[in-house]
Amino acid sequence: MQANKTIYLNEHPLIISENIDAIPSNVAGAKIYTNPDTEKIEKVLEKMETGKREAAIFLTDDVRQLFKKVALHFTVLVAGGGLITNTAGEVLLMFRRGKWDLPKGKQDPGEDLETCAIREVAEETGLHSITLQHKITETFHYYPMKSKKVLKHTHWYRMQFTGTELTVPQIEEDIQDIQWVKPENIEKYLKYSYENIREVFREEKIIASLI
Repeated sequence: MQANKTIYLNEHPLIISENIDAIPSNVAGAKIYTNPDTEKIEKVLEKMETGKREAAIFLTDDVRQLFKKVALHFTVLVAGGGLITNTAGEVLLMFRRGKWDLPKGKQDPGEDLETCAIREVAEETGLHSITLQHKITETFHYYPMKSKKVLKHTHWYRMQFTGTELTVPQIEEDIQDIQWVKPENIEKYLKYSYENIREVFREEKIIASLI
């Protein structure tokens, strides 16, 4: 079975799946479209971008191919990011533009994804004593940028901080605060975060599946 692809548009999920039984229960009431054509895809995307539809499900026999068709409606930017823990087991979160977030950023030309993720962590947090452990997941979210409709495709990695340096928020990226958060307090912070960030924590089994 092919894995679902989920795109978050204004914090609402567009799920591409080959099996209705694989749809998460919290979006089970969303409208379903089977093998949508280009015109239907465009109409659904427009409704989700403007807030007229909260969620949608595209059913197909070929998830990867339909996802490629959907992605043609966007400018795709590839990024790398990290979920970082320290030796005390605390998790790094940063406050940016009114939400708690994880460090991430766009891949440079010729740069591999692991290098991108570590570089972005260093630039946004000031931390350099970072060890990359494993890949967690990939997320997709939409945002408008000038006249473009951007789909950010982020590759997320689990990382370990083993140094003693202090965090330094990257002000140029609107980062106001960085905190090390105890695991038992993570869900309180993630109530004020983004759906794609919560997805990273769910995939790494740090929070409950349906928060």
